[in-house]
Amino acid sequence: MLLIGLEGKELKPNEHSRLTAHGVAGIILFSRNFESREQVTALIDAAREVGGDDLLVCVDQEGGRVQRFRDGFTRLPPLRAIGKLYDTDPIEAVNRAEEHAWIMASEMRAIGVDFSFAPVADIDRGSKAIGDRAFHADPVISAELVQAYVRGMHLGGMAAVLKHFPGHGSVQEDTHESVAVDTRSKDEILRTDLLPFVAGIEARAEAVMAAHVKYTAVDDQPAGYSHVWIEEILRGELGFRGCVFGDDISMAAAASVGGVAARVHANLDAGCDLVLACFPDVVPEAIAAVKDRRLSPVERIAPLRGAIGSTWEGLVDNPQRERFIARVTALES
Repeated sequence: MLLIGLEGKELKPNEHSRLTAHGVAGIILFSRNFESREQVTALIDAAREVGGDDLLVCVDQEGGRVQRFRDGFTRLPPLRAIGKLYDTDPIEAVNRAEEHAWIMASEMRAIGVDFSFAPVADIDRGSKAIGDRAFHADPVISAELVQAYVRGMHLGGMAAVLKHFPGHGSVQEDTHESVAVDTRSKDEILRTDLLPFVAGIEARAEAVMAAHVKYTAVDDQPAGYSHVWIEEILRGELGFRGCVFGDDISMAAAASVGGVAARVHANLDAGCDLVLACFPDVVPEAIAAVKDRRLSPVERIAPLRGAIGSTWEGLVDNPQRERFIARVTALES
């Protein structure tokens, strides 16, 4: 039910009991947990030694300004760079999307990370939170590139997570810092922001992350707390059968239902399978909140575990990787 954040670059004694607590499915890593490739690999190994081999390990390794692990890894350009290429050469842009995804996924799998929260399926229409993290302003172009990215992640042995459902790109406010509201009709959202999510689902993305945005013409609750968005629209109308994530309960926009426990319950009651408790100070209360709750369905969680990946040495020796890196990093030159 929970993916929890760790305090630092080494596993602390007080975190051992957290990793084995009822409802803790895995950990999410941030820049605060990273110093080097060797160090973060050791941290992952230590966490799994305590939490078990099935402990999920995830990260936000999108590229651009949201890339938690940098030194020792490929510096990936933001997705908007691929969208700009599409305007002049659509075929090459699709290829770069697949290659970008493969590089990210294969590097993360080589150190033991199961999945990254990628791709961003939002459209690029002025959101402070999204910006160049999105492929393009045109939802049809974004949809094609999202599908390519999902294919590339799968080739790299990694599950895909579409975010931020049903679309944050047209909402100006940053949900990390404030409440965000979208007053558009459901039909307008379906015709625009939702198209890349539909495409990603058709490409067999394993998971979707719900936004903390309120779409008031559809429901008065943010999407992650909304039974309407998750059960009626995502699972019912769109036929999605995979895992649904609630975004970080520490974000400002998550506070609309109350404290930490209320936020956890609101996500789970709405239909989320996994909830993010990213900051260590909220983890004890989040764990206490789920102590009596039934675990999320295994068939939705298991596909998030990464396929057997290459070792780092084997990855470095792969000439295909060198070609992909050269083409993808050239997007920012």
